[in-house]
Amino acid sequence: MTDIAQMLGTEAEDLLQYRCSAIPAENLYLPGTDFVDRIMIDNNRPNAVLRSMQTLLNHGRLAGTGYLSILPVDQVIEHSAGASFAANPLYFDPKNIVELAIEAGCNCVASTYGVLASVSRRYAHKIPFLVKLNHNETLSYPTQYDQTLYASVEQAFNMGAVAVGATIYFGSEQSRRQIEEISIAFERAHELGLVTVLWAYLRNPAFNKDGVDYHSSADLTGQANHIAATLGADIVKQKMAENNGGYRAVKFGYTDDRVYSKLTRDHPIDLVRYQLVNCYMGRAGLINSGGAAGENDLQESVRTAVINKRAGGMGLILGRKAFKKSMKEGVALINAVQDVYLDKKVTIA
Repeated sequence: MTDIAQMLGTEAEDLLQYRCSAIPAENLYLPGTDFVDRIMIDNNRPNAVLRSMQTLLNHGRLAGTGYLSILPVDQVIEHSAGASFAANPLYFDPKNIVELAIEAGCNCVASTYGVLASVSRRYAHKIPFLVKLNHNETLSYPTQYDQTLYASVEQAFNMGAVAVGATIYFGSEQSRRQIEEISIAFERAHELGLVTVLWAYLRNPAFNKDGVDYHSSADLTGQANHIAATLGADIVKQKMAENNGGYRAVKFGYTDDRVYSKLTRDHPIDLVRYQLVNCYMGRAGLINSGGAAGENDLQESVRTAVINKRAGGMGLILGRKAFKKSMKEGVALINAVQDVYLDKKVTIA
């Protein structure tokens, strides 16, 4: 098992001993072995969706814990395949993407329709598939920031997937159309028994203000999460909150002073807890993204997992930090993150 305190270094005591006082844990719907029976049973999802969610929760190293470890390799459309796989050309072959997820003991593998379809007969029965339905692409020039549907829910269902995912760029000029498209897609996914996962990202130049990037602000991402849950997302993927006060800085939209004085604190666990609160208090699970690859990927990934778990989140969806390394190193990194969720000493704050 990973030495989590050692990985956290000087932050260990602060992150492992902190107690949230703004919104206590007893007010939340937390992950657990009985998440489907205890929480999802209340909603209007068809029985087949509950079965698919249980399938996700019962797979991999985290099986039976209520937590998720997902390998996403969907960045190749937006970031280009070359930029994504130059470090490890073996991942140009979709087989190796799925093998990484299997070897690492992930709950599922998330990728494009093309990647998963190309190896679906070999692997759909070995690890749950999450098909990403839409993508932004940067081959068009000049660059546009929009999400385009690349596949249908029916295509995902026919290849044996148990879940579909999509991105909405909340705050962008195209967000209203994306909201309508994904609302329809998620309703169809539920009809077919698939779990729905929304990448609830913000995208607007106005969210960069006075040198601060509020795309990861707790108040703005929290509202994106709330809309995601409203659209029927069973799981919400969100970038980890790194600051707060986006509404105040941008001077647009609506907020309340109590969001900052009573509902949140400056501590990173409290900021992520506010993201979870907006997922209907945890009725929709919150998974945080692993972020871009860098020099301290192992430590940063463990830190992110600790914050997510202690805030009440459901897990991590980590891709670039893993597949831009050798398969052995990628597996070790993913396993270190999973160790956080397996460690009973890392508790809800």
